[in-house]
Amino acid sequence: MAMLRRLLLLLPLALVLALPAGAAPAYKAKPEDILYLQLASGRITISMRPDVAPLHVARIRQLVRRGFYDGLAFHRVLKGFMVQTGDPRGNGAGGTGRYLMLEPSDLPHERGTVSMARGMHKDSADSQFFILMRAEPQLDRKYTVWGKVTQGMELVDKLKTGDMKKDGRVTDPDRIIRAWIAADGEGPPAAANPQPQRK
Repeated sequence: MAMLRRLLLLLPLALVLALPAGAAPAYKAKPEDILYLQLASGRITISMRPDVAPLHVARIRQLVRRGFYDGLAFHRVLKGFMVQTGDPRGNGAGGTGRYLMLEPSDLPHERGTVSMARGMHKDSADSQFFILMRAEPQLDRKYTVWGKVTQGMELVDKLKTGDMKKDGRVTDPDRIIRAWIAADGEGPPAAANPQPQRK
C-alpha cells in the first residue's frame, strides 16, 4: 500500500516532466479571439493568443474593427515559406506609425503560425503580419507569435506568389476582402466574392 501511495504521488511529477521543454499551455479561444479573413477563394480562420501576446492581439482587434485590413493585399509571398499582409501602402513600408514592443513567448514558428512582421529593431512591429507555410525555428522569440491558422491553410498555400528576385513582391496580388472578429457576428459568406480594388 505504501508503495502504491508513493507511485500515485510521483505520477503528476512524471507527467509534468514528460511535457516537451518550453511547451506553451493549451489555450481555449473565445469568440473574441477568433479572427476571420475572407478571401475571394474562401475563409481563413485564425485563433489568436492574447494570453501570450496581449498587446499584439489588442492591436489586431482594434485595426480589424476599424476596417483597416479590408482590401489589403498579400503584398509579399515567398513560395513554400510565408505570406505577408497588413500594409496599406502595399509595398512593405506602410503601417499605422504606432510601434509595439516585442512579446516573446514559447510558441513556436511552425506551419500555420501567425506572427508580427517588423523592421530591424525588435520593437518595430505595427500592423503587418505573416503566416508561415513551414516551420522556421530560427524566428522563435525574435518575432511575436500572436495566433495560428486553424482553418484555411490550403488557401494560404494557393495565394499568388511573388518574385523571388524582388523579395517576394507580388504583381496583382490576392487581397483580404474583409477581416472580422467572431464575437462581432457573421461576416460575408465563405463563397467567393469579387475582390475589391484598393484605391
